Amino acid sequence: MKTIFVKSGIWKKQGLVLLEFGFDHQLKELVKTLPGAVWNGRRKAWILPYQDGLLVRIKHLFQGKANLDLSGFRKILPEELPAKFPDLSPNLEQEIQKFGEWMQNRRYAESTVKTYSQSLSLFFRFMRNKNPEEITTEDLENFHQNYILRRKYSVAFQSQVINAVKLYFSTKLKRKLEPTQVERPKKPRILPHVLSKEKVKAILQAHKNIKHKTMLSLIYACGLRRSELLNLKLADVDSKRGLLRINQAKGAKDRLVPISEKTIEMLRAYYKSERPKVYLFEGSMEGKPYSAKSLENVLKQAVEKSGIKRKPSLHWLRHSYATHLLEGGTDLRFIQELLGHQSSKTTEIYTHVSTRSLQQIKSPFDEL
Repeated sequence: MKTIFVKSGIWKKQGLVLLEFGFDHQLKELVKTLPGAVWNGRRKAWILPYQDGLLVRIKHLFQGKANLDLSGFRKILPEELPAKFPDLSPNLEQEIQKFGEWMQNRRYAESTVKTYSQSLSLFFRFMRNKNPEEITTEDLENFHQNYILRRKYSVAFQSQVINAVKLYFSTKLKRKLEPTQVERPKKPRILPHVLSKEKVKAILQAHKNIKHKTMLSLIYACGLRRSELLNLKLADVDSKRGLLRINQAKGAKDRLVPISEKTIEMLRAYYKSERPKVYLFEGSMEGKPYSAKSLENVLKQAVEKSGIKRKPSLHWLRHSYATHLLEGGTDLRFIQELLGHQSSKTTEIYTHVSTRSLQQIKSPFDEL
């Protein structure tokens, strides 16, 4: 019998149950009889709204027809679900808008403006639209303890929200919130995911569409971030000097990246085929950049065509570029410049995933 993996989770303020199994027509038809069952192609699972008694119903439905793996399932407690806070008051909506404009005027990245505005909105809603003039350090500590920690949000989310609130109060209200009970735990060191050159090649050669192939290839060939690729314009390619100009990347920095003759020939062939007008890679609307979502789908399709079981993100290609340079003998300082890292410590993470030195280590087990 086939095995159905039953998992639980929370998404968009709703408890969910996921059913994962290989294609089986009979099992699929049985799942459809469960109320609210919807197929999610991205997760490759059937998703159902969580409710008490659902697990019993699932067990009864598949008894004798499939094995159930419940290792990923647990009962979702009511307090784990996001609280239903009131909508933001018009006054605070306007206040957040002004805060966003203040950040834009100081050239904060658009992603930071959006993230900080959303974080501040969440905090104000938690405070039930309390007047900012009346908010104290104790209120921030309460938010940290009873919202962030209680729901076990990530360290990154914790820092993001606390930073947004503190920035607003220090710049807009000219006073500091210094919560003594809000400790900033160390951000966990997560090693970057790296693909072998063979797998990178399989992904880059999976598409026959020249635009799709060129976009993925350029990310790896130059170690680009997704946004950097999508913001490239025709004028940024200097084929005579063999350089690619990256404008106002992360940290509002420009940089130059070398492009090989092989890459230039690829770009020439792409240009002759597609004839973009403004951006190097344009979507369905002429003169408008290709969308981030569409680019993600391009990678997803390439991975499926190449038969790779892992599900890499676009950033894995950038990680692979850096690691392969390091393994090829490129100095870490040059890699830092190519990637646009402000600190060398950020680049040094690739030394932990490079196999150049690790493969030379001989285990004492081999000498027994």
